[in-house]
Amino acid sequence: MLKGMFTGISKINAFTWRRERINVPVWILSLLSLTFFVALTFPHIYPAEQRQVLAETMKNPAITAMFGIGYGLDNYHYGAIMGHQMSLFTALGAAIMSILLVNRHTRGDEEEGRTEVVGSCPVGRLSGLGATLAVACAANILLALATGIGLYALGLEGIDLPGSLLYGALIGVTGIFFAASTALFAQITATPRGTLSFSFAYLGISYLLRAIGDVSSETLSMLSPLGWVLRSQVYVNNYWWPIFLTLGAAILVGALAFYLNSMRDMGAGFIHARRGRTHAPASLRSPLGLGLRLQRGVFIAWAIGMYVLGASYGSVLGDIDAFFTDNEMMLKMIPGGPAALSEQYIAMIMAALALMSTIPALFMILKIRDEEKKNRAEHLLVRAVPRPAIMLSFLGISVVTGFAVLMLGATGLWSAGLAVLDEPLAFGPIFSAVLAYYPAILGLIGLAAVLVGVAPKAASLIWYYLGYTFITAYFGNLLQLPEWMRKLTPFGFVPQVPVESMGPVAATGLTAVALGLMAIGVIEYSKRDMVN
Repeated sequence: MLKGMFTGISKINAFTWRRERINVPVWILSLLSLTFFVALTFPHIYPAEQRQVLAETMKNPAITAMFGIGYGLDNYHYGAIMGHQMSLFTALGAAIMSILLVNRHTRGDEEEGRTEVVGSCPVGRLSGLGATLAVACAANILLALATGIGLYALGLEGIDLPGSLLYGALIGVTGIFFAASTALFAQITATPRGTLSFSFAYLGISYLLRAIGDVSSETLSMLSPLGWVLRSQVYVNNYWWPIFLTLGAAILVGALAFYLNSMRDMGAGFIHARRGRTHAPASLRSPLGLGLRLQRGVFIAWAIGMYVLGASYGSVLGDIDAFFTDNEMMLKMIPGGPAALSEQYIAMIMAALALMSTIPALFMILKIRDEEKKNRAEHLLVRAVPRPAIMLSFLGISVVTGFAVLMLGATGLWSAGLAVLDEPLAFGPIFSAVLAYYPAILGLIGLAAVLVGVAPKAASLIWYYLGYTFITAYFGNLLQLPEWMRKLTPFGFVPQVPVESMGPVAATGLTAVALGLMAIGVIEYSKRDMVN
C-alpha cells in the first residue's frame, strides 16, 4: 500500500533544508542562548543561602500556574531551579518553531503553488509531508542534543549529565509532538491561516489545561501534553516515561496525518471552506471594510482566547489566600500578605496579557504586507483607492485590536477573580494596567508600520523584536537584566501596574513616539513601489 508513496523524499528533504538554512539555525541558536544565559545567571541571583527561601515561593499557586508544580524543594539546587523555571518556556519555544516550520511547508506551500509544482515531478504522494516532518524532527533532535550537552558543560551544581540529556529530550519531544499536531491540522483545514489558528489554539489550550490542572486537578493537567513532559522532574527524579508517552502520541498523530494526506485532494481540507456570497456586501466597498472582512476570523479567535486566558489566570487568585494561611514563612516575607501578593500577581499577569495582545495587533498591520506579497494589493492600487487610505485602514484595525483583546483579557482576569475571592476585586487597578501597557503596544505597532513602509522585505523582523521584548519584560527581574536592556523596548518604560503607578510623562511620550512611527509608516508606504 505504501509502495511509491515516499519516492523522492530525500531530494525534497534536501530542498526543505535548503529553504530552512536560516530559520532553523536562528531558532536553535536563540533557544540555546536563552537557556544557557538563564542557567549562568542562577549562581549570581540565587546564592546558596537564598535558594530555600525561593523554594517556599515556588509553592505559591500563582507560581505553580506559571511554571508548573515545584519539585526538589527540600534541596533546591540549580538543577531543580533550571528544570522547574525554564523547561516549560523552552518547550513552548520548540513547539512554536515546529508549528511555524510545518505550516510553512505544508499548507503554506500548497497555497503558494509549490506543492503542485513539486508534485508534477516523479515523487510520492506522501513525500512532501514526510520530508517536512523529517526536517522538523531533525531540528528538534539537534536542539535536544545541543541543549543537553551544553547545559552539562556549564558545570553548575545539580546540573548533571543524565538530567541534562533528559532536559534536552523534554524540549525536543515537545517540538516533535506539536510538529505532528500541526501536520494533522494541515490536513483538516484548507488554509495556512486555519492551520496556524488550530495549532496555536491547541498549544494555548494545552498550556491552560496544564496551568489550571497543576493548581487544582492532576487529572486535568494530564490531558495536556505540556502536563506530561513536566512530570519528568528533570534533575531531581529524572523520569523518562513522560518522554516516551509524548513520543508515542506524536507517532500516532503523525500516522493519522499521513493517512488523511493520502486521502484528500490538493488544496482541499476535511473542513471545507464556507461558500461565499453571490454579491459582496456594501461594507467591502472601502479598504477598511475589506480589511475587517479579511481579518475578522483572527480577531474573533484572539478575542475569545484572550478572555479565556485572563479568566484562567484570574481563577488562581482564590488560592493565594489559602496559600498564605498555611505558610508562616511567606507571611513574614511579604508584610502585605495576600493583598500584596495578589497585586504582584496581577502586575505579572497584566504584563503577560499585554505581550500576548501585541501578537494579533501585529498580525493586523502585517496583513497589508501579506496581501502585497501575494499580488492581491495590486487589484486595489490599480483603482481609485489612495494608498494612505489602505495603510490607515489596516493600521486602524491593528490599533483597535490591540486595545480590544487586552481589555478582554483584563476583563476575564477580573471576572474570574470576582468569582473566587471573598472580597470583591476592584476593576480600577486592572484598567489602569490596561491604560499603562497600551502605549507600549502602540509603539510596537508603529515600528511594524515603519518596516512595512520603509523595508517591507524586513517586516518579519518585528517578531524577533517582540521575542526580545518578551524576554526583557517577562524575565527581566528573574534574570536581573540591566535597565538599559529593558529600555530598548517600549515595555521597558512601563512600571509594574498596579504595584507601581504609570506617570503621565512616560505614557504621553510613548504615545507620541508611537504616533510618529505610524505617520512615517503611512508616508513611506504611500511613496514606495510594490515589492513582491
